[in-house]
Amino acid sequence: MRPPPDRRRRAPLLASRRLRPTSNARRRPAAPHSSPSHDPRTTRTRRMAEKRSTPKIEVRTAEKSDVTDIIALSSKVFKDDAPYTRGMILGQLSAFPEGQFVVVYEGEIVGYAATMILAEEKALGQHSWGEVTGGGYAAMHDRKGEWLYGTEVCVDPDRRRLRIGKRLYDARRRLCQDLDLKGIAFGGRMPGYQRHAKKFGSPEAYLEAVKANDVKDPIVSFHLNAGFEPQGLLKNYYPGDKASGGYGVLMLWRNPYYDPAREEQPVNRGNPDMVRIVTVQMKARKIAQPQDFYDAVEYFVEVASEYGGDFVVFPELFTLMLLSCEPEELKPDAAIQRLTEHTPDFVERLSEMSIRRNINIIGGSHATKTDDGDIQNVGYVFLRDGSVHEREKTHPTPNERQYWQIKGGDPTDTIETDCGPIGIMICYDSEFPEVARRLTDQGARILFVPFNTDTRHGYLRVRYCCQARAIENQCYVVTSGMTGNLSNVDNLDIEYAQSAIFTPCDFPFARDGIAAEASENVEMVTVADLNLATLNWARYEGSVRNLRDRRLDLYKVRWSDGG
Repeated sequence: MRPPPDRRRRAPLLASRRLRPTSNARRRPAAPHSSPSHDPRTTRTRRMAEKRSTPKIEVRTAEKSDVTDIIALSSKVFKDDAPYTRGMILGQLSAFPEGQFVVVYEGEIVGYAATMILAEEKALGQHSWGEVTGGGYAAMHDRKGEWLYGTEVCVDPDRRRLRIGKRLYDARRRLCQDLDLKGIAFGGRMPGYQRHAKKFGSPEAYLEAVKANDVKDPIVSFHLNAGFEPQGLLKNYYPGDKASGGYGVLMLWRNPYYDPAREEQPVNRGNPDMVRIVTVQMKARKIAQPQDFYDAVEYFVEVASEYGGDFVVFPELFTLMLLSCEPEELKPDAAIQRLTEHTPDFVERLSEMSIRRNINIIGGSHATKTDDGDIQNVGYVFLRDGSVHEREKTHPTPNERQYWQIKGGDPTDTIETDCGPIGIMICYDSEFPEVARRLTDQGARILFVPFNTDTRHGYLRVRYCCQARAIENQCYVVTSGMTGNLSNVDNLDIEYAQSAIFTPCDFPFARDGIAAEASENVEMVTVADLNLATLNWARYEGSVRNLRDRRLDLYKVRWSDGG
């Protein structure tokens, strides 16, 4: 059933309270600066001044665009150990963006410091590096903690004389004072221990000798000179550090400006941003020409935009409707070839819609041949800044493999949006908890699941798993499915869906962990406002804290790309 030509005559069914449509316009760009009349001498003087004022070395907070250079630096510094992965750096930046610093020298990143906030019990108690950092992802960052905790410092060995380490520690001190925290804690290496182990007999004796200045340790002595106080040893802090015997030295710096009265006052560092989600439960409709399909899609995009949506979500394989206008039913290989021919136009049209309607579009999924010649089920994400992202379905179903010859894709990663990092899991992917955990560790707080199921029990598999993912990762999960049938498109003969927006199960959320849901098998949209600050509360103060209570000392998942 096509949307009527006059869209004002009909509004979609809403599975939430009636929301007044709001403008989605963004702030207008500032007016250009006025400039004085052109004078060659003034221009030349200004250019010389600008050239002189450009710093050769600066310390600033790290950005997403720095990730590749930070990984390269860690590879250079830790030659005998695995470097940071992209997912780890993204996780650190997502968890605590103001706590990650880089030193840039003549345009090159030569230093990196990673930090997070921890509760005193965690920061000052016995712990390992892997446990306290969440495997390097900063997953244990606690916005309501009392101590700034240093998880890493990398300094380019070719730039040692630039006092890069001191600059990074100074940046940490300033941050600690700005946040009015008790101080800075971290587990430091003592790489001279193994060389002097026989002489001193124990790591405790070696540390006392370094404190007494009887022996120099390249790292411990540096920290002592920088004003840090050793509080004791951390056993098995980093077992791979053979030079330190696996030990770490718990170092502290106490903030002289810390006000103890702060503990008696409420603290609120939560992110109050609200994200409005519009998920489309779309009916499969026979079309006479491709334009009919794009008219239907744009109808829902326009509705979502008028209702102030930040994201509009479409179902898995909704582009199969493009095959319904073929003169005859196509066999699988011919169908894939025809869908591949539609791919450029599909990408161009939806990208243009997202820009024109100022809304991020989760473009369901589309079966197509990719550049490497494989047939993939690809989820396209069209952001309102004009960028387009592709995420291949990691786990094709047995039917997809057998009928369409679809192959599984590469490991999935988060996508950066103006509402924070998001993750895409296409239907069957939601039934594998490792995928959601990887995306959550990389910083995603909203996971989108376009799905396409034929029967109720197939649908319930997706639904129950999505609800489990929302609980175990303390995140939001948004689903979008297809209804109806197409008699002339093979493998799209029956559909069953009840699209929904799921939440964790705790006091601040909906009682049943369902922010909103559609009626079964009815074409409609479902709208909900998701509060990201509420997720932060649940992760740090909730009745259960699944992410923080993981036993990383007992188990972990390692992906083939190191993430």
